[in-house]
Amino acid sequence: MAGRYLRAKRSQGGVALISLISFIGITLAVAVLIIVMSVMNGFRAELLGRILGFNGHVYVTGGVLDGPGRDPMIGRIRALPGVTQAAPIIEAQAMALGQGQISGAIVRGIRPDDLRAIKLVSGNIVHGSMQGFGEGEFGGDLILVGDRLAQSLGIQAGDPLTLISPTGGATAFGATPQRKTYTVAGTFSVGMSEYDQTFIYMPLEQAQLFFGRDTGVDFVEIKLADPDKATVMKADVAKVAGPAALVTDWTQKNASYWGALQVERNVMRLILMLLVGIAAMNIISGLIMLVKNKGRDIAILRTMGAGQGSILRIFFMAGAAVGVLGTAAGLLIGVLFCLYIDPIQGFVEWVTGTQVFSSDVYFLSRVPAKVDWGEVGVITAWSLAMAFLATLAPAWQASRLDPVDALRYE
Repeated sequence: MAGRYLRAKRSQGGVALISLISFIGITLAVAVLIIVMSVMNGFRAELLGRILGFNGHVYVTGGVLDGPGRDPMIGRIRALPGVTQAAPIIEAQAMALGQGQISGAIVRGIRPDDLRAIKLVSGNIVHGSMQGFGEGEFGGDLILVGDRLAQSLGIQAGDPLTLISPTGGATAFGATPQRKTYTVAGTFSVGMSEYDQTFIYMPLEQAQLFFGRDTGVDFVEIKLADPDKATVMKADVAKVAGPAALVTDWTQKNASYWGALQVERNVMRLILMLLVGIAAMNIISGLIMLVKNKGRDIAILRTMGAGQGSILRIFFMAGAAVGVLGTAAGLLIGVLFCLYIDPIQGFVEWVTGTQVFSSDVYFLSRVPAKVDWGEVGVITAWSLAMAFLATLAPAWQASRLDPVDALRYE
C-alpha cells in the first residue's frame, strides 16, 4: 500500500514527482558527502605519508648531542621496539648557485646508510645515482639535489653546484661565509614540490665541515613503524636519551598544519551532513501532500478497523522507502566514484584538454581518494536517521486523522 501511494498519479498532486525530487536530492547529498570526505582522507594520507616519509617522527635535541655519549644513545634508541631508524642530522640554510641562477636551499647532512634507508628519497632518484655518495675525505663532494631545484638552477647530474653558507668557519674576525663547489651526483623527486624545490642532501661529515659544526649535529631524527604512535613513543625515547635531551614529535613540529587539517575536515563533514539533512527534509512536503490526498482512504481504513499504528506504519514506510533508496543509490555512486577516480580524472583531462589537477598548486599530480568504511557507515546511518526523522511527523499526522472529519466534506 505504501508503494501504491508513492506511485500516485499526477492528478493527485504530483506526489510521485516530489518523491523523485527527494530521492535525487538524498542520492546526490550522500554521494557528494562520501566523495568529498574520501578525497580529503586521501589528501591527508598522501600528504602525511610524504611528509612523514621525508621527515622524522620523533626528534631529539639538547646537550645530549654534544660529547662521546651521542652514538651510544642513538644505539639505545634504535633498539627500542617500533623504531625503524635513528639518524644524526645537520640541517642548515644555504645559497645555491647554478648555471647563472641562484636560489635558497635547505641542506641536510646525513650519513649515506641513513639516506639509503629513506626510500622516499633514495628510491626516487630521477637522474644520476647515489654511487660514490659519502665516499672520500670528509664524505667527499657529491650531493643530491631536489629535481625542481635542479631545474630552476639549470643543472643536472654531473654538473657543479656552488653552495654558500652564512655560518662557515670561525676566524679571528668572527664567523665568515663558507663557499664551496660540489658535484651533483643525482636529483630526486619525492612528489611534493615544497621538498623537491628546496632540499639538498650532503654527507654528514662534509656538512659538519661546511657549516662549521666540528663533530656536532643539530638533532637526531627518529622514524617509527607507526607514525601515529609518536606521542606514545616520546616517553620511551626521553627515558633512553637521558635528562639532558629535549624530545619532540612530528605533531608538535607541524602543529599548525596538523590542526588546520583536523579543523577543515571536521567543518567540511558538518556542512555536508547538514546538506544531507536538508535533502531529507524534502520528504516532509511529499508526505504532507500524500496525506492530504489520501484523507478519504485513511478514513475508510480506520472505519474498517485499521488502528492508528497501522496508518502510521503505512506512511512511515512510504517516506522511509525514499530515504533508504536514495541513501543506497548515493552510497553506490559515491563509492564507485572514489574507486575509479583516476580514470575519471583522465577522462575529464582528455575531454577538456587541460590539466585539472596541477602538482605545482596542489603538491600532488593526481586526485587522491581513500574510502574510510567506518566513515561511510556513519554517513549512511546519518542519512537514514534524517530520512526516518523527516517521515515521522507527517506519518503521525496521518495516524491522528479523525475519520469523521475526513469524510465530512467528501
